[in-house]
Amino acid sequence: MRREPPRTLVDYAPIAFPALMLIVFFVVPFSTMIAVSFFRRQQGGFYTPDFVIDNYARFVSAFFGGVLGFSLMLAIMVAVCCVAIGFPFTYLLARASRRVQIVWLVGLLSVLSLSEVIIGFAWSTLFSRTAGLTNLLVAIGLMEAPRALLPGFGAVLTGMVYQALPYTVLVLYPAIVRLDPTLLEAARTLGASPARAFFNVVVPALRNTIVATLIMVFVFALGSYLLPQILGRPQHWTLSVLITDQAIYQSNMPFAAAMAVFLVLISLALVALTLYLGRKETA
Repeated sequence: MRREPPRTLVDYAPIAFPALMLIVFFVVPFSTMIAVSFFRRQQGGFYTPDFVIDNYARFVSAFFGGVLGFSLMLAIMVAVCCVAIGFPFTYLLARASRRVQIVWLVGLLSVLSLSEVIIGFAWSTLFSRTAGLTNLLVAIGLMEAPRALLPGFGAVLTGMVYQALPYTVLVLYPAIVRLDPTLLEAARTLGASPARAFFNVVVPALRNTIVATLIMVFVFALGSYLLPQILGRPQHWTLSVLITDQAIYQSNMPFAAAMAVFLVLISLALVALTLYLGRKETA
């Protein structure tokens, strides 16, 4: 059955409201942010309308390069850790009974209901010296005295992986459930071990899904704001934290807008790449 193209304005009515919401809540704010990014900053935290590229020229500074490099590195590590943990877990979950799957999926959805503030302070308690995990290690004799595990890079990475892992599992779950089980049966019939069948059959069959999941988790982690502040030191702050610092505490709105435009463009490019991979997989 062939779809008829729209002929009158009435045919476009179903998309009128979504288009209006897109314009009001994305196009207008993003256009305003782009305009502010070219404004000139004045003394005292004020800025005047102008068209200068000084704010974008600061991107080549060593400070911005360091923050951007750390943000990208942290987002990549979070994405890799989430997929490395989430993919085998989701595969085993898909092979479990229906009741077990429901229990785990409900548990993952309950984690999604937690705010970033709750997750950050929960992990800060677990990593603290007074009531943290090291007290358990002291109790079983593996450590002599408890110590704090934060602030530090490991605490930031752990908290962000914990926050992003449920999203990873929920994205991978539909694709793994739809995987043809006869592929694994054929591999086992030909003499492949379960581990070899997993890496030689399951992983290649879901290659595009894995890449798309990596990109989605990367975009999610790239915009992390609270966890790097709660669990890390200033050198562990991401680009999102720097944007807030420049906008609120340094009163440099044009530079903050320029960094926000840069971050949004990176995220949109990666989302477009994810959509392209999804379309290529279904083709």
